[in-house]
Amino acid sequence: MNQADVSKLVSQLRISVANRPRKLKNPDGPKGRLRKLQKTVTALIKHERIELNYNRADEARGFAERLISEAVRHGDCHRTTMELADFWLLEKQLMHKLFKVLVPRFQNYSISYTRFFLAPSSYPDKTRKRAVLELRGNPYPPLTSDTSQNRNLIHNVLLDEARKEYRLQKYSEIADSLAPAEGHAPQPSEPSVVVEAPSTQPPAP
Repeated sequence: MNQADVSKLVSQLRISVANRPRKLKNPDGPKGRLRKLQKTVTALIKHERIELNYNRADEARGFAERLISEAVRHGDCHRTTMELADFWLLEKQLMHKLFKVLVPRFQNYSISYTRFFLAPSSYPDKTRKRAVLELRGNPYPPLTSDTSQNRNLIHNVLLDEARKEYRLQKYSEIADSLAPAEGHAPQPSEPSVVVEAPSTQPPAP
C-alpha cells in the first residue's frame, strides 16, 4: 500500500509528534502512564485549557489531536471512532461535547485543534518546566497579546504609507476635476468705455 492509500485510512495530524514517547514517571508503570494520559485528555476536553508539566502536556497533545481529528472525520456513527472516544474520555458525558460541540467548531479548521504555550515555573522547583495546553476557540481570555494594532509592526507601517499615497492620489484627482479644462480658460474682458451723449439743452445765461 502506497503513501496515498495510507493517508486515506488515517488522517494526518497538524502538529509535529516526537518519534519516541516521552518518559512520564509513574509508580504503576506503563498502565499508570496510560491512565495519566487518559486523565489529561479528559481534562482538556472538559475544561478546554489546562496547566500541567511540560512533558505530560506535550505527550497528551498528540492523543487529543488524534481523537478530535477522527471525530471530525468520521462522526459519531463510526464504530472505531466511538471506541476511541470511549477509551480516552473517562467521563462518558464528555462524548456528547466531543461530537456535538467540538466537531462543529473544528469542522472547517485547516490548522491544529490545540495550542501549546510555555508557562512560568513554580517556585521553589524551577527545574520542572510547565506548560499550558488549550483547545482553540475556548471561551477564556487569550494568553497572547493582540499585536495587530501595533503601529510599529512592519505590515502596519506599510499599510499606513499605502493609505497616505492613496489619499494623495485621490486629492490630486479631485483637484484636477475642479480645475477648468486646458484651452477653455475664460478670456479677460476689456474695460468698457462710457461715451457721454451731447446735451441738447442751451447753456445757462
